[in-house]
Amino acid sequence: MTNITANDIWSALRAIREKAPVVHSITNYVVMNSTANALLALGASPVMAHAEEEMEEMVGIASALVINIGTLSPAWVRAMFMAAEAARKRKIPIVLDPVGAGATTYRTRTARELIRAVPPQIIRGNASEIMALLETNTKTKGVDSTASSDAAVAIGRKLHAESGAAVCISGETDYTIGRAGVIRGRNGHIMMTRVTGLGCTASALCGAFAAVVSDPAVAAAEAMAVMGIAGEIAFAKSTGPGSLQLHFIDALYRLSADDIGRMVKIETEP
Repeated sequence: MTNITANDIWSALRAIREKAPVVHSITNYVVMNSTANALLALGASPVMAHAEEEMEEMVGIASALVINIGTLSPAWVRAMFMAAEAARKRKIPIVLDPVGAGATTYRTRTARELIRAVPPQIIRGNASEIMALLETNTKTKGVDSTASSDAAVAIGRKLHAESGAAVCISGETDYTIGRAGVIRGRNGHIMMTRVTGLGCTASALCGAFAAVVSDPAVAAAEAMAVMGIAGEIAFAKSTGPGSLQLHFIDALYRLSADDIGRMVKIETEP
């Protein structure tokens, strides 16, 4: 069983700040700017590229690949498969965010095909998205979950067993399922759900942590802890969702060992 400490999270965050790993994100129009800013504030180096013609070269300079299916088109889907194959050849970690899986046949099928073709190291989504990857009758409310994260743990275990990926389910409690069991994280604030793209940001941060942490489940759990702690710090300084987004970026940039030690809520079960 893997027990994650505040020191472990701080060490990983320091490694990101020292190494500035390039995180190649094929992500959606809605979140490109906010996701890139979050990665920069964390200490990573974001690149947002989706043209098929440059996929292999761009993956060639990256330390992690994040694939987010939020705004799909056939050309972007082809680029995703090309990038995933290039990442597999280079043995760099792949994070898949199946945004809105369960909402339409196209995006559910695309997410499933990506997992089959090039299994990622981390799959991160909300409960409905994770459930839709294995269950045909699961529906999402647009890109929002219709189920609690608790309800998706059993499916998450099955998805981990079938794909080999660490499965991270975000919600009031964040669950990360890996080889060593289930890691529960309880940081964050409900107002974070009022800011578009913070789930996508969580997936991008998973990529940054996976670039410096060898165990994908540990990387994802540490990324979610940092997300949640930064969200709590931001909420304390905010008057609403708009100012929360501003303070969230600042909190990522200023996050300290003391903040993590005081605030982290993380535990592991078999």
